[in-house]
Amino acid sequence: MSSPKSPVIAVYSDDSTVRQSIVSSLGQKVATDLPGHTIVEFATGAALHLYVDEKRPVDLFILDGEAVPEGGMGIARQLKDEVYHCPPVLLITGRPSDAWLATWSLADGVTSHPIDPFTLAGKVAELLRPRLLATTN
Repeated sequence: MSSPKSPVIAVYSDDSTVRQSIVSSLGQKVATDLPGHTIVEFATGAALHLYVDEKRPVDLFILDGEAVPEGGMGIARQLKDEVYHCPPVLLITGRPSDAWLATWSLADGVTSHPIDPFTLAGKVAELLRPRLLATTN
C-alpha cells in the first residue's frame, strides 16, 4: 500500500478573515493519519469556477455559506450538479440552525460560524479519509 497523496483543499469566502480562520484551523495536517495538505484560496466565485473549469486538482471544497454576492450554498449545489465525481463539499453556515440548508446544497458536511478549529479539522479529516484511502488501494 502506498502512502496517501497530499490533498488539495479549496477554500472559498469573500471575507479574508474567514479564509484565514479556516487556513489557521487546518494547520499543516488535519489528523496524524493523513498527509499534509495544500490549500488554495478563492475570494470570488468566478475565480473558484475558473479553477474548477480548468480541471485543476481538488480533493475537498470548503465553502462559506455567508459569502457575498455568490454564497457557498449555491456554489456547492452547482459543483454537485456539474462536476463529474465531485469532491466532497464542507459548507460553513451562519449558525447551527442553518444546517438544514446544506441538504439543499448537497454538501457532504456542515459546520457553522464561528469556526471552531477542532470541529473543522475533524470534519475535514472525516471527508478526506475515504477519498485518500480510495486512491492508495
